[in-house]
Amino acid sequence: MKAAEEAKQNKTFATTDQNSKSLSEVNGSIKVPDNKGFWRTLLAYTGPGVLIAVGYMDPGNWITSIAGGAQFKYTLLSVVLISSLIAMLLQAMAAKLGIVTGKDLAQMIRENTSKTMGIVLWVITELAIMATDIAEIIGSAIALELLFKIPLIVGIIITAADVLILLLLMKLGFRKIEAIVATLVIVIVLVFAYEVFLARPEFNQILAGYVPSSSILTNKSMLYLSLGIVGATVMPHDLFLGSSISQTREIDRNDEANIAKSIKFTTIDSNIQLTIAFVVNSLLLILGAALFYGTNSPLGKFVDLFNALQNPQIVGAIASPILSMLFAVALLSSGQSSTITGTLSGQIIMEGFINLKMPMWLQRLVTRLLSVTPVLIFAIYYHGDEAKIENLLTFSQVFLSIALPFAVIPLVKYTSDKKIMGRFANHTWSKVLAWASAIILVVLNLYLIVQTIGLI
Repeated sequence: MKAAEEAKQNKTFATTDQNSKSLSEVNGSIKVPDNKGFWRTLLAYTGPGVLIAVGYMDPGNWITSIAGGAQFKYTLLSVVLISSLIAMLLQAMAAKLGIVTGKDLAQMIRENTSKTMGIVLWVITELAIMATDIAEIIGSAIALELLFKIPLIVGIIITAADVLILLLLMKLGFRKIEAIVATLVIVIVLVFAYEVFLARPEFNQILAGYVPSSSILTNKSMLYLSLGIVGATVMPHDLFLGSSISQTREIDRNDEANIAKSIKFTTIDSNIQLTIAFVVNSLLLILGAALFYGTNSPLGKFVDLFNALQNPQIVGAIASPILSMLFAVALLSSGQSSTITGTLSGQIIMEGFINLKMPMWLQRLVTRLLSVTPVLIFAIYYHGDEAKIENLLTFSQVFLSIALPFAVIPLVKYTSDKKIMGRFANHTWSKVLAWASAIILVVLNLYLIVQTIGLI
């Protein structure tokens, strides 16, 4: 009996067929050193966490976080903190699922649910990808408009062509993609760290803001923005992406010690990069609070923020065109890095859920067009009315929060199953925290839906 059980568990860790591997062209393509010390090993595993982290600091975060600071000062910093901790827990589970099983979350859902439920979850996930792309594409297009006076619709089309850049980068190797995205992240961190430094926020109030307040649940506007921050911070598509790109490192699934090492270093990488994302999101909210709280400035659009940063009547003596240009540069960096990871996620989801078989270039083009087309149609329909176009951003982040449980629940279920994960199944403490997070998200999202349609 014991031998049969061990055989069953060993089957879990068997190498999958190359054609069925997630992101097969880069799966297991990066070798990691053996017995080379902690830091050299960590360096070899560093990279996937950067791609995950950019999804947690994409342009969709900007409006919600800055608006949260402008309206409620530092109160919502606690939401940023809690969201980031949840993200760390869930991304570690996503990476572990990919490393142990050799399959991504989309493939696991397809194999372990009915056809009907699989289709429902696929549709919801595709909509979440589209919601993510709304923020990324519009953010990039507006940055191009602010920097180079390129019309918004033209900017959206240019951004849609990013898929061609991704195809080229994939030819050069996955490490090149990781390095480029890491460079863009550094630009974002430096820009906002500098702008917050100039804003001189109250340090004691910042620390107090990380303590949760009951007013978040009782104030409807605050709750709505809080869920927008959650949706912008804990990204559903990142769970699918994390379960896939954790497999880019070469793994011997017949060696449990090798699996354990891969889980350990991938999790460390993920937590380091998500800590950087937490810092960026905190900086965004702090910037909104320090510069705009109590000013009654209109901050519903990126162009409003761009203009406000050079208006002495709003931000005082630090106002300058340079601050505005830096803001636009950071926005473009955020949008571009996020579109790369968004396109990869689209491929993973389409391949995993419906087992789509077509050339890689065509597959990426199809997934990109599925996401871009609705945004382009909306932009054309509301041409000249940027306020309505950008209103999509906050709504898209709230939708992501609503879609999140449909990714979290399968993830926690599979990573807690010993038949699937063997000895790498979730410990009791992580299971409890993950299920608690999922339940809280479901309850809050149901409340948000009822509130939004005006029943309470």
